[in-house]
Amino acid sequence: MARNHTLAKRALFGVGASVLAIGLLAGCTGGGTEESVTEQGTSSEENASTGDKVTIGFSGPAADHGWLGAINSGAIAAAEGFDDVELSLAEGTNDVNAQIAAVETFINEGVDAIVLLPSDGAALTEVATKAMEAGIPVINVDREFSSPFAARTTVLGDNYGMGVSAGTYICEQLDGQDNAVVAEIAGIDSLPLTQDRSQGFADALDDCGLEVGARVAADFTVQGGEAATSQLLAANPKIDAIWNHDDDQGIGVLAAINAAGRDEFFMVGGAGSKNAMEAIEADDSVLKATIIYPSTQAADGIALARLIAQGKTMSDLITPSVPNRIVLDAPVVTKENVDQYIGLAFES
Repeated sequence: MARNHTLAKRALFGVGASVLAIGLLAGCTGGGTEESVTEQGTSSEENASTGDKVTIGFSGPAADHGWLGAINSGAIAAAEGFDDVELSLAEGTNDVNAQIAAVETFINEGVDAIVLLPSDGAALTEVATKAMEAGIPVINVDREFSSPFAARTTVLGDNYGMGVSAGTYICEQLDGQDNAVVAEIAGIDSLPLTQDRSQGFADALDDCGLEVGARVAADFTVQGGEAATSQLLAANPKIDAIWNHDDDQGIGVLAAINAAGRDEFFMVGGAGSKNAMEAIEADDSVLKATIIYPSTQAADGIALARLIAQGKTMSDLITPSVPNRIVLDAPVVTKENVDQYIGLAFES
């Protein structure tokens, strides 16, 4: 996998360059500078200690499946974990106008920050920009706005990275099997997130000489996963590996696989549900791995909103401010490391 080696070399060079730059900065700013470089912003102790009371507004879509339910409960739990945070919680909704009205209410209330997982990023851009113009920092979660002026910070899962992780894992398991049949069960094809996941998957497979040989799209539901998988299995009498984009729809995917009596392949899931991790841990089905798409994004948003509203920084970074864009990791969960992730898994 030459591309992976090249990327690794670039990453190492980048780290080396960063360390060198810090060293040069320390050497060029006079006596005592080594301490001053690493003492920018607020410390971990300062961030953890109770600060000025801040009110954070949170609005997200309706929790119509497990991942979104975990997003909402995570935001609430994060707020409850801080003595200096009061959460103003809007009812979850997939109605764009209702969510716009919720943000308008936050603005009128004069909250100190807003964490927003928009039902539609483009449709919520205008009201988010209005909040920013009113001096209220907006933390955009998961679904991006269409303007950089609509958010102070954006927290995202890595959809392209999910595809890369899934494809890389499958390449490793099928090492040397040039004629392997790799299948893909996507989510909703019209969504950019699905397109990003599929592109990352295709790119990773290409890196080891494989390609997607069979593909269907479901709709992120149990019923859709079962119907799409039944179609896939009927059309392909032999499959070596499957990547299913979403563990919620994966319940239906596994039901269809069991009904068909097929077990000649292994499967990789996506998102990181508790039932998927339990199946991986038990090692009694075709499901051998899943790729994390963090359901902690809104909880991270609450933590960042608190720092920004209190004028604090991310203590483990040298730069004395909270980044404008944070993309979370997309690790592979297997039987060997499932114990590290199952505590944060969501219920499908």
